[in-house]
Amino acid sequence: MPSPTSGARSQRARSIFCNPARRLGLRLLLGVCLAAAASAPAAALQCVPYARAESGIDIHGNALTWWAQAADRYRRGAEPQVGAVLAFQPTRAMPIGHVAVVAAIVDSRHILLNHANWSVPGRIERNVLAEDASENGDWSVVRVWYGPQRSLGRRANPTFGFIYNEAPAAIQAPMVIASADPAPSARTASLAAIVDAALPVIAGTD
Repeated sequence: MPSPTSGARSQRARSIFCNPARRLGLRLLLGVCLAAAASAPAAALQCVPYARAESGIDIHGNALTWWAQAADRYRRGAEPQVGAVLAFQPTRAMPIGHVAVVAAIVDSRHILLNHANWSVPGRIERNVLAEDASENGDWSVVRVWYGPQRSLGRRANPTFGFIYNEAPAAIQAPMVIASADPAPSARTASLAAIVDAALPVIAGTD
């Protein structure tokens, strides 16, 4: 007996492919991917140096380490953004993980990727289709265009999420006020000085 999960997935697939507009849109996307794959330069490059050069995210080491390395240096999340790096988890097929750069957002479930060393060892592919295959729509599992079969790959690839080329939100240290209790006039002057010093900062946060 099919599981409720597989039933829901099948129903969603039917709703997509029975909708003429959605079907036409996906055909056009697949056509774009075919053209992009055919025109990709025959350069030999690993995914890490390519993603680093394409995104400007300065992380080194195997792709599987990027997510952890980014923790204190770059903002991370589950929403695709152009220029962000999608970090793939290691699997049997990809023991050292994979990284790819978001080139465009098509809709809530489809993006285009630029990456290297996926369909053909060392080859760069640009504007190739990737589909969110997760249950919750959080991009934790994706299917990616695979050149040899000229369509989205059958394999479901788990991901860590997206790394954005910006620093994480700064943690502001609490203001420490001296423990001595000055005279009221001195305390008032001190507080006024603190407020005056903070005004330019407050004014610049619109």
